[in-house]
Amino acid sequence: MIVVHHLNNSRSQRVLWLLEELGLEYEIVRYQRDPKTMLAPPELRAIHPLGKSPVITDDGVVVAESGAIVEYLVEKYGAGRLVPPAGTAERRRWTYFLHFAEGSAMAPLLMKLVFDRVETSPAPFFVKPIAKAIARKVKGSYIEPQIEAQLTYLENELATSPWFAGAEFSAADIQMSFPLEAAAARAGLDASRPKLTDFLRRIHARPAFQRAIERGGPYELLK
Repeated sequence: MIVVHHLNNSRSQRVLWLLEELGLEYEIVRYQRDPKTMLAPPELRAIHPLGKSPVITDDGVVVAESGAIVEYLVEKYGAGRLVPPAGTAERRRWTYFLHFAEGSAMAPLLMKLVFDRVETSPAPFFVKPIAKAIARKVKGSYIEPQIEAQLTYLENELATSPWFAGAEFSAADIQMSFPLEAAAARAGLDASRPKLTDFLRRIHARPAFQRAIERGGPYELLK
């Protein structure tokens, strides 16, 4: 039996969605973030030494990292579903976006989250102006231009095909959902980029996505 070690409001929501798309049976073990640090609880280290989510176990096999979990599940259980045929241009795009989601897209989004907190967190009065100035400088000179460039790139990619790997919905779209939901929640992705906002509308309307939300519980990134 596949067990998803599911952290609230995390990338593991994508794993639940993939399992629903594949029609697989699975169990959920739930973990809650520390309300102050927003980090995963130490209990996750009993499953994987880094104590992060997502992690799945499958008959004694432990698989961590979103992209690796997607590849594992599609290869073992997909029977050709949610992945283009090997050797095709669509398969190359599939592989690219499967890794782009975490390798490129999430980095500036995470940096923005960190520096937003630096800018707004309590600090001694003599430190706060300096911290805010540094945070604004880093965001304005590097982080926000990077996010803007990536969103423009992704908008243009979806102008050539309805899904990230081509004409058909695939696991690459599941993988790309998290950075785009994060961008919509806190990095300015809005109706000015109609292809990306339509992508989010279409994935949220999928029955498997909705079932995953029902099983996974509240998902704050959708707010």
